[in-house]
Amino acid sequence: MPSPLLETLLILQDRDTKKLGIEAQLKAVPRDVAAVEAKIAAEKAAIEAARTEIRELETKKKLLETEIGSAETKLAKYRTQQLSVRKNEEYQALGHEIETTLKQIGEFEGQELELMYGLDEAKKKFTAAEALLKANISGHEARIKTLREREVSLAAELKEAQAAFNLAREPVAEPARRIYDRIALRTQPVIVATSSGTCCGCHLKISNEVETAARGKGPAGPNQLATCENCGRIVYWES
Repeated sequence: MPSPLLETLLILQDRDTKKLGIEAQLKAVPRDVAAVEAKIAAEKAAIEAARTEIRELETKKKLLETEIGSAETKLAKYRTQQLSVRKNEEYQALGHEIETTLKQIGEFEGQELELMYGLDEAKKKFTAAEALLKANISGHEARIKTLREREVSLAAELKEAQAAFNLAREPVAEPARRIYDRIALRTQPVIVATSSGTCCGCHLKISNEVETAARGKGPAGPNQLATCENCGRIVYWES
């Protein structure tokens, strides 16, 4: 049976553990929100990348249309000139230009067809992907809302846990409280049981003197706080 002093310390540790647990959850919320926000940014970037691809294809198509229009204007000019020339060599030269321009127009039109097909496919893929990505974003935003609500709830829980921790400190004698605080700064839990002569905190063997003190049979009696010589935790014998 733990001594009255140890009982107060165990209650303090219980309140401290609950408080630390809530603090850890509260600290994790901003990290979780940032992770979800990163997912939203990635989804939006994917949508914008798909939209950019479509814009680029549309720009290339317009440039090709301009090239085709320019070539057709040139073709019409050559044909008009060919009707008015008198010399055979000039007629043949214009015929060659017409042939070259027609070939060029054919190549442009072939490229235009490929672009139109690619643009149509890109738009279909974009429409399907956009719907999925927007659904994902909606889910991520709902997750952030839940996290923010959880943050408010945890803040309220922490306030209560802090009050309970402060209340649990009051019955603890000042020397024991200082020992507890010193150990708590570097390790958790502060107080652990012993088992078969072993500290349940570091799982190393304790000396006979420490085990005797943990059993409440040391020189100072049951109110003596025994500490593990390996990890420094307060240890007690659990019957």
